[in-house]
Amino acid sequence: MPSAYPSHPGPSAAQPWPQGGPAGSPAAGPGWEPAVGPAAGPTAPPYTGAWAATGPDAPSAPPGSGTWRGAPPHAPAPAAPGAPLHDHRGGIPGAVPARTRSGPPPHAVPGTATADAPDPRRAALRTGTAEPADTADTAGSRSRRAALRTGTADADPGGRRPGRGGAGRARKRARVVKGVAFCAAAVASCMLVLRANEALGGIGHRPTAAPAAPVDAPDPGRVLQIVAHPDDDLYFMNPDLRYSIASGHPVTTVYLTAGEADGINATEGKQASTPPNKPAYAEARQNGIRAAYAKMATGDRASAWKRTVVPTKGGGHAEVDVLLAKPEVNLVWLQMREAGTVYDSAPDSLHGLWDGKVARLESVLASGTPAKQRFSYSKEQVVQTITGVLEQYKPTTVRAQDPTPGRFPDTKRYTDHQDHFYGARFVQAALAAYAKDVGPEQRPHFAVQNYVGYFNGSLPRALDPDEAKEKLDILDTYAWLDKQNHCGSDAGCGDLKVADHPAGNGWTSTVNYARGTSTSWLTSDKEHGLWAFKVLDGQVAVWHRSGPIGAWSGPRLLPGTGMDPGVSTVTLPDGRIAAFGTRTSFGARPTDYRREVVYAVQKGPGAPEFGDWQSLGTPETVDENWTSDISAPAVSVDGTGQLAAYVRDGAGSLRGRVQAANGSWGPWVQYGGTDLHGTPATATDGAGRRMVFAATTKSVLGWVQPKPGAPLGPATATGLPDTTLPLTAEGREGGVRLWFRKPGSGNVRTALVTGDGGLKANGLTDLGGLQGFGAVTASGHVLAGRSAGGRLGSDLGSGRPWERSPLMFVGAPSATTTGKDMVSLAVVGLDARLYVTSSADDANAHLAPWLPVGPRNVTPR
Repeated sequence: MPSAYPSHPGPSAAQPWPQGGPAGSPAAGPGWEPAVGPAAGPTAPPYTGAWAATGPDAPSAPPGSGTWRGAPPHAPAPAAPGAPLHDHRGGIPGAVPARTRSGPPPHAVPGTATADAPDPRRAALRTGTAEPADTADTAGSRSRRAALRTGTADADPGGRRPGRGGAGRARKRARVVKGVAFCAAAVASCMLVLRANEALGGIGHRPTAAPAAPVDAPDPGRVLQIVAHPDDDLYFMNPDLRYSIASGHPVTTVYLTAGEADGINATEGKQASTPPNKPAYAEARQNGIRAAYAKMATGDRASAWKRTVVPTKGGGHAEVDVLLAKPEVNLVWLQMREAGTVYDSAPDSLHGLWDGKVARLESVLASGTPAKQRFSYSKEQVVQTITGVLEQYKPTTVRAQDPTPGRFPDTKRYTDHQDHFYGARFVQAALAAYAKDVGPEQRPHFAVQNYVGYFNGSLPRALDPDEAKEKLDILDTYAWLDKQNHCGSDAGCGDLKVADHPAGNGWTSTVNYARGTSTSWLTSDKEHGLWAFKVLDGQVAVWHRSGPIGAWSGPRLLPGTGMDPGVSTVTLPDGRIAAFGTRTSFGARPTDYRREVVYAVQKGPGAPEFGDWQSLGTPETVDENWTSDISAPAVSVDGTGQLAAYVRDGAGSLRGRVQAANGSWGPWVQYGGTDLHGTPATATDGAGRRMVFAATTKSVLGWVQPKPGAPLGPATATGLPDTTLPLTAEGREGGVRLWFRKPGSGNVRTALVTGDGGLKANGLTDLGGLQGFGAVTASGHVLAGRSAGGRLGSDLGSGRPWERSPLMFVGAPSATTTGKDMVSLAVVGLDARLYVTSSADDANAHLAPWLPVGPRNVTPR
């Protein structure tokens, strides 16, 4: 066992990375702190043995560290032909993706907000000097946005509402603007002014804050990705991966299997004549990954790496690669055997090991790896090995694949590779062990983000053309299209199996989160206090601000473990808050794996305590049927005070449970619908009728109560076009307004759905945006979502351009109204820390500076 983690900056300590270190300097062991760019991050402590196995059976660490610029030539031993290919090689026959390249998306300078130039057509529309364009096809008039957000279609072009204004108000706004401008120089004063602003909003005043500028630069956080195969990260986690690297976040990716497939590294036309060699093919895929990461981090695919080997906590060995020019970029290769088939039975696999079909899973070592001792892992040792990686890196954000991807309704085959979701289940088990065994005094809090896999190819494309080209460019590098031996390896410098179709099955044009897309996790109470709910460390974390100017507290973890990413909240008629989510339990047997809907209710309005988590069970009671594939719950209260929760089930239909007046819950009811995906959205219209919506691959389906208190009506086509996931719904303007993204664009669209005389969608409008993908949150005049580059983009309407904040974040943003005329907006950053801002609900307002809540999320010394 090495006394220190060789040349590894290992992102686990509390000290920041120094600024302006020698770019490209090799890591020289403990004590050397490399520079990582503009954002400060943690340094690597000396290797403490967290990876290492203990006891008499612990293996010795084989030699093998050294600077790598391509694997040295090795004579790989021949291997017998394997099982069917790992199915990433598929792609759309005959589809030739565009090869045009574009530069990286613009990034905001930390500490500033950037804005797109406003469309000159919008000003023309406001002044009447141009004909309005079709609202379904253009970025639309900014002057319409205030009306779309507030329901005041007669609002004047300046954004003022009737009955508001006057010289006194103007003077108050001027004073507040001056006060907030002064905040940029004094954090304490800024917090005081912001709280005073919200207090004014709570009693009817509507100050206008200064443009956004954070008073405390966000911690970069430490990102750890864990995937089954080399290229899962490139296909299913990009562009998030590229955004994190470009922004200077320490990023480590862990590969569970060797990805050896059948051992044939050749394009389709040459596979029959190419002899199989599994170690060499595993090495070629490693080379392709190193080239792709080097290109993302430095622009040079041949940038040098240092490859070394360390013992693992599970009793085997792992290869660890450090990019010398950017030592905060690491790769960890666990090199277990892959299944070799998407869904057919393969006992020697992660699936077989999880189910107990085999007692141990053997290693497959790449031909050039410095790890030379073969090993095998039991189920418990795989969990221990992943836990050891977590202990070493101490991440604040963990990215993993989807542990419950479902099956196709017609064939009942898995919608994703079995290695993907059983690997994700091993990650779930390891995260639970890590959170339990390593106390919060020894590690930072962490958030988890899960990603959709193969099924992305069946969903509308989420990325705009420029982002899709950037993603494809990285896959081209991995696929080794030019076949130049830039890595110096006889095994090859990339994965030729994907060279014919590097876009896969349309995967480079999209990305989707499997969970954590709720935008209702921030809410307010009748005293104008704020409550935020996010899952950290597998528990629901609660942050609270008492009243409009009170101090923030939190995060406080509610009792109860196993919580999945994503929390939805609803305010009950008596003012209490109820938090809903899903919880995963493993059970004593492999077949006991279970995901269920749970909720906890505040003990009293404004009370800090919540009751115990209560289970609503699941409509998917047998894991084998649909892989426990249920969505996160969508919850709402109708005009009679009736509470209901809805999920999308494994068969792609809507299920729900309704609470009776006595507090008991009815059974899971089947509400119909087919081809539903993602998480449903629900809200109540002006008549108190509950509406529920769910996206399909072609459109949006809706359900509505004929009257408050009645059961939902049948599934109804809305006539809306296809949309990317997910949907956001909010009751306003007498109906329910939906927000969603335009496929292949990232633009935000909105439509008002009414229930009189049947469900009808009206006024589909394109609001433009900063590209990007994922959920959009809306409250008052504030509209916000992930923009291109991964940062938060926001729009306050009134003809102003979209603004981009410096914050990168996990999951979805959330906004809520506080007081009469204030809107609060929150995200959880990649450092697993809550950030909040606010704005007057006024068309002329700006977002106040972002405020981090609580201390920096670092490991205590």
